[in-house]
Amino acid sequence: MKALIVGAKGQLGRGLQASAPAGTVLHCVGSDELDITNGDAVRALVQAEKPDLLINAAAYTAVDRAEQEEDLALAVNGTAVGTLADAARDVGARFIHVSTDFVFDGTSGVPYAPDAPTNPISAYGRTKLAGEQLAGPDALIVRTAWVYAPMGGNFVRTMLRVMGERPEVRVVADQIGTPTYAPALAAALWSLAAAGASGIHHYTDSGAASWYDFAVAVQEEGLAAGLLSQAVPVVPIATTDYPTPARRPHYSVLDKTSTFAAIGGPAPHWRHHLRVMMSEIKTQG
Repeated sequence: MKALIVGAKGQLGRGLQASAPAGTVLHCVGSDELDITNGDAVRALVQAEKPDLLINAAAYTAVDRAEQEEDLALAVNGTAVGTLADAARDVGARFIHVSTDFVFDGTSGVPYAPDAPTNPISAYGRTKLAGEQLAGPDALIVRTAWVYAPMGGNFVRTMLRVMGERPEVRVVADQIGTPTYAPALAAALWSLAAAGASGIHHYTDSGAASWYDFAVAVQEEGLAAGLLSQAVPVVPIATTDYPTPARRPHYSVLDKTSTFAAIGGPAPHWRHHLRVMMSEIKTQG
């Protein structure tokens, strides 16, 4: 199988490269090599490579900045997705696109099923929903949430840094979701591709947490791994105490039942993968 990975230098893109099935021929491009908002460049690359599988791991993810740059976010998260999907269709390639829990408004009291009504409350969420719609009915769309990895900018890396610099850390406690380890998400995408899945699926690690819960766990695991030298108070705060330009869903746990059935079992609990990440960081020095 020949696979073309777009957005290959991000957290998910790196995971996709590391977990590609044996025998897969990979062609990987980052944003410095392909501007996915350039339709001519996208079509030329896909025509030249003629992959069997095109995976879009690229996205505009600056949630707050998107409130002022919605046109740019839409170009990347929406219009470009349609271009990639059309280019894949033209060469007979399957198309996989990664979306987000931000397509929901967060008012549910139960995990969101793949067919649950969408109602994004931020510019970022609106642009990601546009991308889902432009991907087409034959695409595989996988919604995920709270993605982190040993490399790159993410909540875990930020918490480890500020816990080593500040006398206390204040973290929002009334937004509930599920952390997702990027390498595990990448492996799930390959498994869904092998299963011939299409349509909308959800994938995160198992379990649920608030950002406060997540931060407490980061400190506990960071101390255990020797990545932090001492504990600092982690103070729970309300969303209203930490105003941001973009509204976040208060509850965005995703129902993964159909996905776990398709890939042969549930994902490990998020706390397990957090521990795995700490070990990776320690190994990397």
